Amino acid sequence: MKTVSLASALSVITLCAVFCVSAAFADTAGEKEKVSAVLDTLHQSAAKADGEKYFSLYTDDAIFLGTDAAERWTMEQMKEWAIPYFKKGKGWDYKMVERYIYLSADGKTAWFDEKLLNEKYGDCRGSGALIKAGEEWKITQYNLTVPVPNSLLLEVVALIRKEAEEGKKDKKDTKEE
Repeated sequence: MKTVSLASALSVITLCAVFCVSAAFADTAGEKEKVSAVLDTLHQSAAKADGEKYFSLYTDDAIFLGTDAAERWTMEQMKEWAIPYFKKGKGWDYKMVERYIYLSADGKTAWFDEKLLNEKYGDCRGSGALIKAGEEWKITQYNLTVPVPNSLLLEVVALIRKEAEEGKKDKKDTKEE
């Protein structure tokens, strides 16, 4: 009867562990590529004003957070705002510059952040989450922001507060008329 040496057994165990880790890493990389493809399609369909494709990438209960503090939209609200633009052939074009994608341990949730470039607004940032529905990844939240340099932040905050006060004043004046 042959005996297996301890070194041989450890070699087999090590090879199995390396294979399992490599397979898991390859699967994770593949899922990250799928998530990235969904986000690329999102930006491409928005640029082409393809509303049908654009909205098919979201879950029914997804939330879109826009750059304005008042922009927290359900998909129905987002459609109400965006579809008239899409019907006129007008979309918005954000080019991805850099993207980071993360996956939950169970592989059913992904979250991301991405640097974007827009001709009108310059540097922007997108972040959000996707869930895996069957074999498809769907966006459940997207947050579009415009990063403000710290050196300008106090000035920007002052402008926002001024606009908010003027808005309150306008509402008060309208009520008094």
